[in-house]
Amino acid sequence: MMQNVHPAPGNNEDDLYSGYNDYNPMFDTEDLENDVAFQQAARTSHGRRPPVTAKIPSISSPRPLATGFGSKASLTSSMGRPMSGTLQDGVSRPMTAVQAAGYTKASVRGSSFDPLGQAKGPASPLEKKASDSLEEKMRQLEKKVNDLVEESCVANSCGDFKLALDKAKEAGRQERELLRQREQIAPPESINLDLTYTVLLNLASQYVANEMYAEALTTYQVIVKNKMFSNGGILKVNMGNIYLKQRNYSKAIKFYRMALDQITSSHKQMRIKIMENIGVAFIKTGQYQMKKAFKNLIEVPLEVNFEEKYISLNEDVHTNLLIEAIKNDSLSQIERERKSLAEEYIMTAAKLIAPAIETSFAVGYDWCVDAVKASHYVELANDLEINKATTYLRQQNFNQALETLKMFEKKDSRVKSTAATNLSFLYYLGNELEQATNYADLAVSSDRYNPAALTNKGNTVFANGDYEKAAEFYKEALRNDSLCTEALYNLGLAYKKLNRTDEALDCFLKLHAILPNSAQVLYQIASIYQIMEDPSQAIEWLLQLISVVPTDPHVLSKLGNLYDTEGDKSQAFHYYFESYRYFPSNIEVIEWLGAYYIDTQFCEKAIEYFERAALILPTQVKWQLMVASCYRRSGNYQKALEKYKIIHRKFPENVECLRFLVRLCTDMGLKEVQEYITKLKKAEKLKEIREQRIKSGRDGSARSRKEGSVDASYADPLGPQPERPRTAARKRTDEDDFADEELGEDLLPE
Repeated sequence: MMQNVHPAPGNNEDDLYSGYNDYNPMFDTEDLENDVAFQQAARTSHGRRPPVTAKIPSISSPRPLATGFGSKASLTSSMGRPMSGTLQDGVSRPMTAVQAAGYTKASVRGSSFDPLGQAKGPASPLEKKASDSLEEKMRQLEKKVNDLVEESCVANSCGDFKLALDKAKEAGRQERELLRQREQIAPPESINLDLTYTVLLNLASQYVANEMYAEALTTYQVIVKNKMFSNGGILKVNMGNIYLKQRNYSKAIKFYRMALDQITSSHKQMRIKIMENIGVAFIKTGQYQMKKAFKNLIEVPLEVNFEEKYISLNEDVHTNLLIEAIKNDSLSQIERERKSLAEEYIMTAAKLIAPAIETSFAVGYDWCVDAVKASHYVELANDLEINKATTYLRQQNFNQALETLKMFEKKDSRVKSTAATNLSFLYYLGNELEQATNYADLAVSSDRYNPAALTNKGNTVFANGDYEKAAEFYKEALRNDSLCTEALYNLGLAYKKLNRTDEALDCFLKLHAILPNSAQVLYQIASIYQIMEDPSQAIEWLLQLISVVPTDPHVLSKLGNLYDTEGDKSQAFHYYFESYRYFPSNIEVIEWLGAYYIDTQFCEKAIEYFERAALILPTQVKWQLMVASCYRRSGNYQKALEKYKIIHRKFPENVECLRFLVRLCTDMGLKEVQEYITKLKKAEKLKEIREQRIKSGRDGSARSRKEGSVDASYADPLGPQPERPRTAARKRTDEDDFADEELGEDLLPE
């Protein structure tokens, strides 16, 4: 087919595109399917170009080229999509490049466009890479992991925390499988870190929802410690929240602060929330501003170089004389007072805040010690440790006190002496005199001028019975510190043991001037006056003691005894009764009150006290016989008979009980009198035999028994039975004095 080309007008030779819009109706496009170059271009895929077989001049165009076909014509583009080029009125859009593009009308009828002559049939399908199937598998697995994470979050929002955790765990397993497979086909850089981060974060969140805090913390640690997660540090807030729930406030504060350090100032709201959490944790621990205030306190400069100023570094006589002269001048005294006051403030503050700033006082003391060690008051750190040990002592936690004090055995002499002194005291309390003596010797050798060490050494000597030597140690302690109250008190006790009552009284009177309300000192003064047989002075000091300890039953009974000695029965009864009210198990007080009611002819009231004594000492027949005698004296013979029968069943060999039974049965005309007479004779014969054995010494074991009673072998855990206090100045008749164990016939009914 001939192709007509319309050249551009001669007057516009620079217009390269002139004449191309002129449509030639004779241009035939039916031969496009036979056009080799067109078909070759249509067959090529996107992004590839057919091989160039001939150099074709290029024509630049200021606008894209357009191709047009008939209303029913279509063409598959190089992207594989159908292309259409009809106008709105149904007329085919005219082609702008007829000759150069090589379009023919034949293309509408199925001819191929092949301007380069490379038509070889239909285009071959795109080749697939060998790795496409593995990549697709990875994508599917990654989608599955994302779906599991989403399902876990949905379950959590619905309140099904267990299902949410199961989904999160499954997502974790699938994600690890994905990583394993991806590592086989791709370098590590191709790992999807965002997916790993999401899976771990969701798993940790589900652990928290299920209150599995240990597992949650472990998972968070995996994220935080992985440097590839650039924003993982912010999760320390979550870890702090967990510690806050566990009431581990110190760790919560620690993690909140670490998270705060990793968040820039641009995230103001986040920083405010974290600081709010830190404040809540401080409130929970009750710290408020304690730690901050303590740090401010130890940062106050003392501006006193006491050691450097008053220590001579050369042998210059004049310099040494000057130092000696200023060691105790007014300025040095002010400096010492200032230093002492600062140390007192710091020690007092540490004692106050240490139990409150942490979960326990021990942890609080450790914090205070660390803070002091970092300040210019570093020498106070050892004193704080000693104070920690003494606090353990006050809590009666002796093991912890021992462990704390033993750390100071290799410290400097002053600290070693203080620690050894306390250790000696601890072992002394535990009656381990050998260990107490060893540590007392160590304390004295470390610091001979330590009054507490000398006092403890005196205590160990005192415990061994060497009161003279103990007094020497106490006096040496007083020479080093005249206000050592422990040494002065113990010196008084030593003089008291040595029967040097005047010197003992002098020590306690001096101590009373220092400690006017000390109950122990007041008691010792009263005791010494009683030894000196001055009951009026003893009563006066005991009355002072009662004003300090008004409910002490022993002091009340002692006052009652002194008033009884003086013949003041009403005052004696008052104090004995008060003593009984506060401590109703003192046998001496019970006996005195029972005898008092007998003397005042109120036998029924005496029964109450003797029954209590029988309840306290059920194996002693004495108190039960006194109860029966009270019934007899009050005229209640039937009750007395019943009581004697009960006593006889418990103590069948008691002669006194059988005598009362014989007399009462005889007077009341009872038939069993003969039975009791027979038993009485056997008991008296047995008693006589035992007395003979005791006298002859043929039965050594009989010496430990009481005569005629089953309770003769009873060992009273409270000690030997005290003598009955005197209840009146007059001498009692035999009938009145029935409290003795040997009851005479005068107690029998007339």
